[in-house]
Amino acid sequence: MQAIESVEQFNEVIASDKPVIIKFYADWCPDCKRMDMFIGDILEQYNNYDWYQINSDEVQGLAEKYEVMGIPSLLIFQNGEKLAHRHSAYTKTPDDVLEFLQEELA
Repeated sequence: MQAIESVEQFNEVIASDKPVIIKFYADWCPDCKRMDMFIGDILEQYNNYDWYQINSDEVQGLAEKYEVMGIPSLLIFQNGEKLAHRHSAYTKTPDDVLEFLQEELA
């Protein structure tokens, strides 16, 4: 998963004409660390998509702009538009994440 380190880089990434998946996280977040333990298998399964992660503490303003109220959150963007958003409460297990991806990327 590639790191996004600036608003400019974020805007370039989400402008893609194919869906991109972005994980919002923070270093202090225990649920983010739990997701990191299982997300690798999901990345392999969905390796035809580009995955990115953004530390919402380090890149200011994007979490607020895209209504990321809890972390980790997964967002799917295409052509600069947010297509889908799975909030933190629904990203706690591999099944939660897979269900979201199957619904939104089918």
